[in-house]
Amino acid sequence: MRIMFMGTPDIARETLATLLRRGHDIVAVVTREDKVRGRGNATTPTPVKALALEHGIPVYTPSTLRDETFASLLSEYDPELIAVVAYGKILPKSVLDYPKHGCLNLHVSLLPAYRGAAPIQRSVMDGNTETGVTVMYMDEGLDTGDIISRAVFEISPTDTAGDIHDRAAEVGSELLSSAIYDIEAGRATRTPQDHALATYAAKIEKEDCRVDFSLPAFECNCRIRGVTPFPGAFCFLGERQLKILDAIPFDASESAPFGTVVAVSGTADGYIDVACGGGILRLTRLKPEGKGAMSAGDFVRGRKIAVGDVLK
Repeated sequence: MRIMFMGTPDIARETLATLLRRGHDIVAVVTREDKVRGRGNATTPTPVKALALEHGIPVYTPSTLRDETFASLLSEYDPELIAVVAYGKILPKSVLDYPKHGCLNLHVSLLPAYRGAAPIQRSVMDGNTETGVTVMYMDEGLDTGDIISRAVFEISPTDTAGDIHDRAAEVGSELLSSAIYDIEAGRATRTPQDHALATYAAKIEKEDCRVDFSLPAFECNCRIRGVTPFPGAFCFLGERQLKILDAIPFDASESAPFGTVVAVSGTADGYIDVACGGGILRLTRLKPEGKGAMSAGDFVRGRKIAVGDVLK
């Protein structure tokens, strides 16, 4: 089956690698434009583009999918199926309707839950204990198409969004490959979503990353894990931003106002304990503004924080 692949970030790269390894016929790859980085304005290809070029697959970075240029591209490669993984652009009806076997999307949630831009982050931030991946037929709605298959996996109390991303890439790429083979064999099923159960995973904004110590410690930690490693959780110590890289919540009776530092340790495995709206959040690794990542113990030994300071 002739497949056109659309995707951009690392999860799409891993999925493309799996499809190639499992022998699928990828006739062309569509991805986002190269990014300009650094002082020299050097261009960096997307992870998907870099992998495709390694395998000699034609790569295209159209600014729009709605013009005659892209229509001609579809005619040239005549894909029987389009596979989409985190492409980041809406596919118009003309593209959705083109392939004989439709357009498939790999979405990192158990649809209809967490439709939208940030399903991994929002699921971790909400304190869920499980999530998964869904392969679905695409339609004109936002993640509303019929489901072909799903796979469930656990979110542990220490998992970050980055951990879930990596697990989803591994599980999801195999699931998508199997769905394509099922379509080829004529045994794929399609199950309509129950739209009444739908929830929405909005894009992560800067304020989502600021730790609100008025919340219980467990919720603070979920929010930190949900935006780790990117874009990263932060708070302020005075006027200086402090990124929180690792933390541990625990129950404790504490009368200090939330955000107050109630205990510190400058040992090798040191910590900074912060009062929350319920319980204590123990900070163990952080990144001060303008500095590299360091342990909480190093930060304490540098006399940068003390009991009674307030994080906001």
